[in-house]
Amino acid sequence: MSTATEPRKSSSRGKAPAGEKVADWADGRLGIYSLAKANMRKIFPDHWSFLLGEICLFSFIIILLTGVYLTLFFVPSMAHVEYTGSFAPMQGVMMSEAYASTLDISFDVRGGLLVRQIHHWAALLFVVGIFMHMMRVFFTGAFRKPREVNWLFGFLLLVLAVFTGLTGYSLPDDLLSGVGIRFMEGAILAVPVVGTYLQMFIFGGEFPGYDIIPRFFVAHVLLLPGIMLGLVVAHLILIVYHKHTHYAGPGRTNDNVVGMPLLPVYMAKAGGFFFLVFGVITIIAATVTINPVWVLGPYRPDQISTNAQPDWYLGFSEGLVRMMPGWEWVIPGGYTLNFGLLVPLAVFPGLLAVMGLYPFFESWVTKDPREHHIAERPRNNPTRTGFGMAWLTAFAVAMLAGGNDLWATHFHLSINAITWFCRIGFFVLPVLVFFATRRICLGLQRRDAEKVLHGRESGIIKRLPHGEFVEVHAPLSQEQLYTLTAHEQQKPLDLGPSTDKNGVRRPINPVERVRARFSKAYFGDQAQIAKPTREEYKAITESHDEHH
Repeated sequence: MSTATEPRKSSSRGKAPAGEKVADWADGRLGIYSLAKANMRKIFPDHWSFLLGEICLFSFIIILLTGVYLTLFFVPSMAHVEYTGSFAPMQGVMMSEAYASTLDISFDVRGGLLVRQIHHWAALLFVVGIFMHMMRVFFTGAFRKPREVNWLFGFLLLVLAVFTGLTGYSLPDDLLSGVGIRFMEGAILAVPVVGTYLQMFIFGGEFPGYDIIPRFFVAHVLLLPGIMLGLVVAHLILIVYHKHTHYAGPGRTNDNVVGMPLLPVYMAKAGGFFFLVFGVITIIAATVTINPVWVLGPYRPDQISTNAQPDWYLGFSEGLVRMMPGWEWVIPGGYTLNFGLLVPLAVFPGLLAVMGLYPFFESWVTKDPREHHIAERPRNNPTRTGFGMAWLTAFAVAMLAGGNDLWATHFHLSINAITWFCRIGFFVLPVLVFFATRRICLGLQRRDAEKVLHGRESGIIKRLPHGEFVEVHAPLSQEQLYTLTAHEQQKPLDLGPSTDKNGVRRPINPVERVRARFSKAYFGDQAQIAKPTREEYKAITESHDEHH
């Protein structure tokens, strides 16, 4: 038996520059060339709203870089020491090692205070960026198939960013962070049955314990950032795999991608934008002080300040607690249920879950198995846009309630009046905003239809031969016409006749009835304005030409 053999191709190319030899060596073992060839020319659409996601990514990188520097000097210990650093007003004061090391970073480490400020401002911008990016994705329907999983990744990043911020601003062990930790302990203790066990496990004893700062440090610098880094990488991989959404326009469909190549155009723009974001954050950090821990001093229960306020991303949960009346229920056996904390603790994750799971709800309503790569204009889906604005209204009311004391003192208002306004507004305002937003979207759809049929208003008044004055409408370009009419308009789900051909009542699944009602709310006659047809446009155009 004979076998055919084929000699291996030699990878040597004779004498070559050192850089080329290194590249050949790496390619022969890692396949970098083929990987780069397949991905470096990948096309990415371009739109100003896509910058929101890039701001999130660049802020996260800045957080990691500055966090590594701060970790070199921070001491995550609750052991008490006497401060002997260069900040004279605190000399001789007993404080935790965590607070003392924070003062050392701020006043004795070269560039320490600037890095602290950059780290904190970048963290705030990161949370703001994720929130705004998710709102852009939500209102344009960019979460639809096949991007539901990527939406969940972004949602988890937002939740983890909030908890990472909580653990981060608690590390200095100053008066503000101590108040925040105390509030968190009260919320944990309100959990029925297991609350006391959780409190003892997390704090390592009665408040404040000796373990909370070291455990928060591990969670803040290792656990949570590690999970977030994995989610960011997975998020970017799915973006590359699914391609980026693009907005409607000539030549853009659900089957193609129109944009700039990753190299060299997109990478050059992204690189420049990274340094722009870094520069803006540095300027803000150098000119606007945030979290001056030396002003409030170390945490002591007898020195609680009424000006203690959480970071903005926790104001939502704070507002839910402040709106809730202090109801308690003592069950037989002397066990007290604190509804003043239990209800907000249930509402807070519930509202987040509503937004996080919304893509699956809309997919269930539409029963649309197709892939969607064109982002919608918010006006073209009034029900979804109204729902999003209602959610934002509830969020805004809770944020308002979270600072009710500051609103009262700065504007000389009654704190009770503000609290009651928030309690009522939390339930009433989202409903009003939902219907108002939907009406506005329908009005914008009518305006688009009018522009398609009659053109845009030019401001030029013309007098006709018989004396009538009319405004001249300039026709839209073909690109504008395509953009205004490219969106799809689905039909509501039809359950069919209620009886069969023999007059017998057809059994209809109650779930399908609910689905049909939601489908009608999304795609019924009252939820969207029919797009102008080609025949209508042609008839209007011809009559307009004859008229003039």
